Amino acid sequence: MGEKIPYKARKPGSGRKKRKPEYDARKKLKEQLDAAVVLYNSEMSLQAIAHALSLNPIKVRKLLITAGVYESDTAKLVQQTFGSFRSTQSYSAAVTSTMSALQLSRPSVTSYLPYEKGVYFPEEAEAANISAGAERQRHYRAVVALRKNPYEENLWKCAVAFRGYKFKTLSGLPFTYKLKKGRGDEFTKELWIDHREGSKSLAWSSVMLAYHNIGKIGEVVDRPKALGDIRGVSYIYGMFYRFGLIDVPEKVKEKMAK
Repeated sequence: MGEKIPYKARKPGSGRKKRKPEYDARKKLKEQLDAAVVLYNSEMSLQAIAHALSLNPIKVRKLLITAGVYESDTAKLVQQTFGSFRSTQSYSAAVTSTMSALQLSRPSVTSYLPYEKGVYFPEEAEAANISAGAERQRHYRAVVALRKNPYEENLWKCAVAFRGYKFKTLSGLPFTYKLKKGRGDEFTKELWIDHREGSKSLAWSSVMLAYHNIGKIGEVVDRPKALGDIRGVSYIYGMFYRFGLIDVPEKVKEKMAK
């Protein structure tokens, strides 16, 4: 028999070295998500996107579901069913229960659910915590939903999505706004305008008053006062233009673009 080799205790953290230490799975998945969303918004089919990104169409769909841009009756049914079980069960158990309830295979169920880790950020997440691509998609989805159904609920969702965004007034003055949370950890309907002169509040009732003074969605509004003699209307004017609710004269566009 050979000589017995004495045991050496492994140092903490000294496990097997990664073959690709530079590889970041979370980052890779996020890059795939951003790329899939851009192609999907250009009206490419799932099959075409899969071919362009060298991915399986099912994975492409899962990425788009995670980003919140893909919807279908089946996806909605699976997610609602899974959600009802997930409130009292573990992820794995909820998937199994969903399989039984809808008579679907495990791969079918999971393919209609968003990724649990790494790439999903709720709408309430601050812009600093998401990528620039994810922030652009958040804005895009909010504007599309508002233009499709111009109701107060979607206008508010647009306001939530654009907090921290740099808007411009008619004169080209940059400003942003913040939202504060109240009871129940929900945003209060008051915008806190941040600009070079300081900070001031803008009541949501003022935003809605201006909104109801829009003649037709997407029409040209020459000046802020055309939306009404409302406190803070110069800021509302810039917001509504970015939200796609109104258009502005070419000279105004040039000032806002600087």
